[in-house]
Amino acid sequence: LVVVAALGYFVDIYDLVLFNVVKKESLEALGLTGDLLQRYDTALFNWQMGGMLLGGMLWGMLGDKRGRVQVLFGSILLYSFANVANAFVTDTAQYSLCRVLAGVGLAGELGAGITLVVESMPREHRGWGTMIIVTFGALGAVAASLVGNSGGAIAAALGLDLMAWQMTYIVGGALGIALLVMRAGAFESRMFR
Repeated sequence: LVVVAALGYFVDIYDLVLFNVVKKESLEALGLTGDLLQRYDTALFNWQMGGMLLGGMLWGMLGDKRGRVQVLFGSILLYSFANVANAFVTDTAQYSLCRVLAGVGLAGELGAGITLVVESMPREHRGWGTMIIVTFGALGAVAASLVGNSGGAIAAALGLDLMAWQMTYIVGGALGIALLVMRAGAFESRMFR
């Protein structure tokens, strides 16, 4: 459970850092330059953070009512699809929507994953569990930077006609779907039950 939660946090931090890695290239591809680019750079990040704020409340309430595992599945699906959709945006309104949805999804994964682990581990080992999860999260930031800088090469190797920033978002979505498959056997904590 800790390893799967740690991989979830890896994907979360990958996604959080992802926008900052590809923002300039992606906004330029949409035709933004100068002050307009700077304005949307900040606005899109704020949309993502607003989505996380909303998602934290939404998924927190749902997690307490429906269970952490259902929240994990729903939130992972949401941010995975938002990332894949983000690769194909054609204007700033679509980009904003994708960042809000990704933020909402990320908040569910972050909160429910840690809560599930803490509720499932003995009290004396919870510190180790959360430390492992946070360490994997830091590696997600490194992965976002590496994939962001080599997204074009990845697309070329796969024979896809995509820009580097588009491939980077697709990789983020694919990581989320892979995580969802890994979490298929996840169980609800005894504390919740």
